[in-house]
Amino acid sequence: MVSSRKETKIVLTYSFENIESESMYEHLYRCIKQDILQKKLKSGEKLPSKRTFAKNLGVSTITVESAYAQLVAEGYLYTLPKRGYYVCDLEKGEEPPPPRPKQELPRQPVRRTYWADFVGSSVAKDMFPFSVWVKLLRDVTAGEDEATLLTDTSAGGIRQLRQAISDHLYQFRGMSIDPEQIVVGAGTEYLYSVLIQLLGRDRGYAMEDPGYLRLSKIYEKNDVRVCHIPMDASGIIPEKLEESGAEILHITPSHHFPTGIVMPVSRRYEFLSWASKGENRYIIEDDYDCEFRLSGRPIPTLQSIDVMEKVIYINTFSKSLAPAFRISYLVLPKHLVTRFYETLGFYSGTVSCLEQMTLARFLSEGYFEKHINRMRNHYRTVRDKLLGEISRSPLAGRVQISEENAGLHFLMEVDTNRSDQEIVQAAEGEDLRISFVSQYYFDTANCRPHVLVMNYSGLEEDRIPEAVDRLCRAVLE
Repeated sequence: MVSSRKETKIVLTYSFENIESESMYEHLYRCIKQDILQKKLKSGEKLPSKRTFAKNLGVSTITVESAYAQLVAEGYLYTLPKRGYYVCDLEKGEEPPPPRPKQELPRQPVRRTYWADFVGSSVAKDMFPFSVWVKLLRDVTAGEDEATLLTDTSAGGIRQLRQAISDHLYQFRGMSIDPEQIVVGAGTEYLYSVLIQLLGRDRGYAMEDPGYLRLSKIYEKNDVRVCHIPMDASGIIPEKLEESGAEILHITPSHHFPTGIVMPVSRRYEFLSWASKGENRYIIEDDYDCEFRLSGRPIPTLQSIDVMEKVIYINTFSKSLAPAFRISYLVLPKHLVTRFYETLGFYSGTVSCLEQMTLARFLSEGYFEKHINRMRNHYRTVRDKLLGEISRSPLAGRVQISEENAGLHFLMEVDTNRSDQEIVQAAEGEDLRISFVSQYYFDTANCRPHVLVMNYSGLEEDRIPEAVDRLCRAVLE
């Protein structure tokens, strides 16, 4: 409080008792600030000198100096050379708005864990090669130049990782890619937004219906027109795509989610022909789980048969390593590489240099291939055990299995009179998480009912028999 005032010289007295964890200078700063806001200290009034004020309060000069300095920085005091500190005229500024009433911050929803989850993507805890990853991380930290590790990475990613991805795509997918065509980013969702900026928000973006609805939301939140195109047994219907007026086509030709359709080569050439008819037409080929074809050779990519440079290839390590690895990449047509660096090259890399170098070694030293082979064997065992338990269960005569040889899910059509939603709710009661193909349609009038999407990527092998028993109770009337 202000104890006395004589002309422009004033005496201030404040108590420093019970200030708890607050420092002395912070407490003094708050006391003076409060007196200024309450107009107990008026505009133009001179405050005591630092030395006099410190002596009166019984504190150090540094305490007073620090409090004054903070008040000057925030505009409550000003100084005049060799004259001292004065109260600013707060009337010149706009009256600050009244403080908002205190509100509890909303708590982030806690994701429920299920006894068995047939929807979410995850990796068995004992399948990731932690010891190898830690060794490579240690080698990178010890062996790479410190300045390189601490330097901001370019928008496209470090050269070592782009070269390792290029080599991997050639060996595994038969794609001849220049490392300069590759752009590394923190997850496919980030890279979708990069593509929208690169290709333009004034284009229509076509998507498969049914399809990955989160992708639809990402496009919508980026203010682009989204066209949901119906499908037949070979994929998106070309005539419907043409009618939509879209210029960008986003598809999953090697393994469609959720139906599992593998697009035949004839339909692929139809879409390449469609893309060639417009300068601004492009195809985004999402190859999200190509590593996990469990029988036969991998399906060739659409990019590998594209001679018009109309296909943008996108893939992620989140499926093959773990969802926590937010490392994905684009392969741009060569003529778009220059546009990318001219228009978006100002962005910094979104994946740390340390992670990129570790992943580069993981790929180039053969660990990724060993890991994928091990994962394929594991998933094949899980799938076969799950299918075996279903074939021996009461569901056997009521279901039809399809699309079980590619990716990490298969379809199971159920002969039932119950609605899909009723079965989902019954499964919740059994502590199971399940989904139906009907839940992935934008146009629900065309949806196909009673077809379960059985994702087994996070299913623990020893829980399969009990999981099938619980599924039977949920599905059967």
